[in-house]
Amino acid sequence: MNAIHGEVARLRATGLPLWSALIALACGGGMTLLLALTGPQNAQPPMPDIDTPEGVGFVLGIGTVLLFVPALIGTIAITSEFRHRTIGTTFLAVPRRGRVLTAKLAVYTVLGIVYGIIVSLAALLALISAAWMRRLPLGIDPVDLTPALIQLALAAAVYMLLGVGIGALARSPLVAVGIVLGYFMFVEYILMLIPGVNAVYPLLPGGATASLTSFDFLTDAIASQTALTPATMASPVLGAYILVAYAAAAVTLAVLVPLRRDLR
Repeated sequence: MNAIHGEVARLRATGLPLWSALIALACGGGMTLLLALTGPQNAQPPMPDIDTPEGVGFVLGIGTVLLFVPALIGTIAITSEFRHRTIGTTFLAVPRRGRVLTAKLAVYTVLGIVYGIIVSLAALLALISAAWMRRLPLGIDPVDLTPALIQLALAAAVYMLLGVGIGALARSPLVAVGIVLGYFMFVEYILMLIPGVNAVYPLLPGGATASLTSFDFLTDAIASQTALTPATMASPVLGAYILVAYAAAAVTLAVLVPLRRDLR
């Protein structure tokens, strides 16, 4: 518990929780409000408006594209300790590295869940506000959106852990950020464009998230533009299991790699 308290104090001193909350508000509320006001029917291909369940699902689901942001937050948070060498002071204060790293993972998991909750609530408020401003009835009862919002929050926590794992492995902020941005913004989409290879997309973090949230707009849009056969998405339950497996792998990396490396 002392290690956890120390990690919480360190994060508060850096202002990371506040900045994470502001970024979550921008990603969840800002993007959702923009999409809902401009109208999903103006998308390519056109989608139903927010007065239909499909339109509401599209506006909420497109927010999963920004889930690389909590991964970036986790990456920057862990690599900054190696860059500024504050991790050495922490290990001196608490010599058992495993205990320190476990405390960090616990705190980052909570931070990821809080980030996801803020994103979800901001998206919901933005949807309701957009429907009110456009004088449209919302296509689905806000209460019925609870499962989708919970899924989005948990996915954000997983992505933050993925960022922590990548940061612990790379150490260098520039390298780690490059890996996160390069993979989530380019590699996954490139793989979706390769015939045959795109079948593995549901097993990747982005595909598992799309399966969990039942958001297959990206795969269908790419298939319609390229005449490729869209990848068969997994069930939401299987998507959740795949994300949990990635989270477990990230946790393992974040703990084992610093344990076996010397600090330089």
